[in-house]
Amino acid sequence: MNQPQRPGVIPLVAIGIAAGALSGMFGIGGGTIIVPALALWLGMNQKLAAGTSVAAILPTAVVGAISYALQGNVDWIAALCLALGIVGGAQLGTYLLARLPIRAIQWSFMIFLAAIIVSLWIIVPQREDQIAVTWVTGILLVLTGFVTGIISGLVGVGGGIVVVPVLMFFFGSNDLAAKGSSLVMMIPGSISGTLGNFRRRNVDLRAALIVGVSASATVPLGSLLAGAVDPFIGNILFSLYLAFILTQMLLRQLRGRRAK
Repeated sequence: MNQPQRPGVIPLVAIGIAAGALSGMFGIGGGTIIVPALALWLGMNQKLAAGTSVAAILPTAVVGAISYALQGNVDWIAALCLALGIVGGAQLGTYLLARLPIRAIQWSFMIFLAAIIVSLWIIVPQREDQIAVTWVTGILLVLTGFVTGIISGLVGVGGGIVVVPVLMFFFGSNDLAAKGSSLVMMIPGSISGTLGNFRRRNVDLRAALIVGVSASATVPLGSLLAGAVDPFIGNILFSLYLAFILTQMLLRQLRGRRAK
């Protein structure tokens, strides 16, 4: 029986460069481009693509968090609360990833993307806004991190596409602090999720390393662009990007059904 061909270095580097720019620009881990690219472009199994993406997000998140922190755009209390929740959530997400059918994961991911696209047209972030942290908001932030961890482990995203809109819409954060805090949160989340995926042999560490290192090179540029672009324009651009990804995944599902 033939072994599946390993992805080439050049395509993996290209995926990483694009993911890094988007990560810095939008405060995401890059999973929304890594997972579809690995699955659609390179033909990787959906579950393996999700697990590999979680691992690739680690170096991306580290460099992105440093970039935002140097600009003073991290809410450290919010980031810590989110991080506490995401560690446990990521373990549950990787557990579910190993047991749920691939088609269910794919459709869940598409529904998830559609909800985020809608929210980005509703939220109008302001640069001067800040989170008023109390015991109640702290607990809610931990719960947000936990739910984000489940989604991260299940679909292979860093969680930024959940956390950034939630921090702006429900917690009153400005867009830059939401993005910086999101990237800090992803560091323990990626470590936790990768350990879970590694135990279940659901990660290609070679591909993850190439994608992650390549992404790290473009994250700082993306963070600088985030500060230069009007926050509402940034939301529009992000929603259009997600709509493109959603369309590609939906077309693939429809083609798969017709082929049966």
